[in-house]
Amino acid sequence: MALSFCGTKMTKMSGLRSIMEDVAAAKADGSAGRWLNLGIGNPALIPEAVAMWRRLAEEALADSFEAASCQYGPSRGTARLVSAIIAYFGKAYGWDLTEQNVVVGPGSQMLCFIAAALFAGQGATGTRPVVLSVPDYAGYQGLCMSADGLAGITSRVNLLNNRRFLYSIDHEALRSYPDIGLMLLSSPCNPTGRCVDATDLSALIDVAERQDSLVLIDNAYGEPFPRVAEVLVPPVWHENVINCFSVSKAGLPGDRIGFAIGASRHIDAMVSFIANSSLHAPQLPQMVLTRALETGCLDDLARSVIRPYYLARRESAEKMLHESLPDSVDWRLHAGQGGMFCWLWVNEPWFADTELYQLLKRKRVVIVPGRSFFTDPMCLGGHGTRCFRISVTPDESVLREGVQHIAETLDELHRERSRVVDLCQYANHLVKEKTCTPTRGTGRR
Repeated sequence: MALSFCGTKMTKMSGLRSIMEDVAAAKADGSAGRWLNLGIGNPALIPEAVAMWRRLAEEALADSFEAASCQYGPSRGTARLVSAIIAYFGKAYGWDLTEQNVVVGPGSQMLCFIAAALFAGQGATGTRPVVLSVPDYAGYQGLCMSADGLAGITSRVNLLNNRRFLYSIDHEALRSYPDIGLMLLSSPCNPTGRCVDATDLSALIDVAERQDSLVLIDNAYGEPFPRVAEVLVPPVWHENVINCFSVSKAGLPGDRIGFAIGASRHIDAMVSFIANSSLHAPQLPQMVLTRALETGCLDDLARSVIRPYYLARRESAEKMLHESLPDSVDWRLHAGQGGMFCWLWVNEPWFADTELYQLLKRKRVVIVPGRSFFTDPMCLGGHGTRCFRISVTPDESVLREGVQHIAETLDELHRERSRVVDLCQYANHLVKEKTCTPTRGTGRR
């Protein structure tokens, strides 16, 4: 049976999915040896985080197993978790919430998908797309079920000192976009670590108000947990903003629990979507998260353990890159303010992200090619094809060895391309010399 248009779109192989399948296939081969996976998106196994979630899960199993797992629950989320979220955000940010402002879902990515389906796409007035400020999380590109449901606004590239650069949102391009359904961005951004500030948020909200659209901020790496950012930007309450939150990067990615907060008319629509699609999010993880919020132990973990852990990891990774990558290559590191990744740009005409990926794969090293994070990798003269992402979460020894392989491969590529250029220049010189040298006469008349 032929796939529908929606089925064709949603079954298309994504860049990240193909990479993960490469890794799985390689690991299944017993002769492949040890792999250095720098593309991994999993949070690090921080002992304190593992111990806290294990303890809370054991408590939930002992106290709430029958209520959580042996019967259905409300589509909005369990009453106790919704109350804990309301109390937490009231205390932390002074938000005056009711249960109508909260929805719990199976992970923040699914909540983003629901929002995209509800507030963007084809409608009575035509197609109002989800608009991204690219590069941004590759998973967003699978959110829209229609072919024209996603649009990318290319970020501005600002060059900085010390081999660094910084993306900034192109607010002028965003303001001139004709009909936006939903503006979606992660902060801190996956892959770059870019954080939206108060000025960015104000400009995005202004566009949303004028176009009667929404801003969806995915706080998976930011406030209030896991707080993986150098400069903490608190979430903003506004009628045109939906904030999504997750505990995945706080150490619980496998249980797929997230929640969204926004105006009741938007949240109620999301509750209905969950009711019609999956009934509700898994309830045992909801019980675990309830305990983490009520006791304050998640807050303590984020502040005292997770945030300093990743800041130190990122600092260490950046130091490795500066010490190892070849000076002869024009590479730059994005000056991110948070997140769990380093984003690199190799500003050389001979460089291609997929070629680097393939060469490193032969050395059993995995990175993520940059084009996966762009709606149009050829923007800015192919900028998206000259970037790549590495994770700071692997063990430090794995990271160091992987970075060394990246450095050696870049140096090899540079030397090879330089030799080709030299040979071409020499061949052109010979052709030019042969053409320009006058032919000597024989002396005969």
